[in-house]
Amino acid sequence: MCMAQLSSLVDRIEVPGVPKSIGPGQHAMLDYGVAFTFFSLAARYWGRHRAASTLAIINGAMVLGVCAFTDYPGGLWKKISFPMHGALDVVQAATAGLGPVLMGFARDEEARAFYGQAMSEVGVIAATDWHAQAA
Repeated sequence: MCMAQLSSLVDRIEVPGVPKSIGPGQHAMLDYGVAFTFFSLAARYWGRHRAASTLAIINGAMVLGVCAFTDYPGGLWKKISFPMHGALDVVQAATAGLGPVLMGFARDEEARAFYGQAMSEVGVIAATDWHAQAA
């Protein structure tokens, strides 16, 4: 599946009863909070669970990198469209959700934070209006 198809798929993600109420500015604030959360998890797990710490750094870097390049409030270089950002959010959510399995700690306590973040990301993706104009 190419990124254009993934971006189109993001437009169709809906959760019954969840309105598309998150605009670009709100989404940016959530993104920077998520990046901070992942980097905080990396610091927390650093001395005791290297795989979880590494996965947290990977996810934090993904979120922060996409933020920096997105054409929305808070974006620095504005090379990625907001709808394309949505497609990349799907990739990042999958990384968070599948990462513990792929890195061999799916049943460890530390995996729960990644599963929770992945589920939260799906909710944000579903509630974001990917075609809203930045205020």
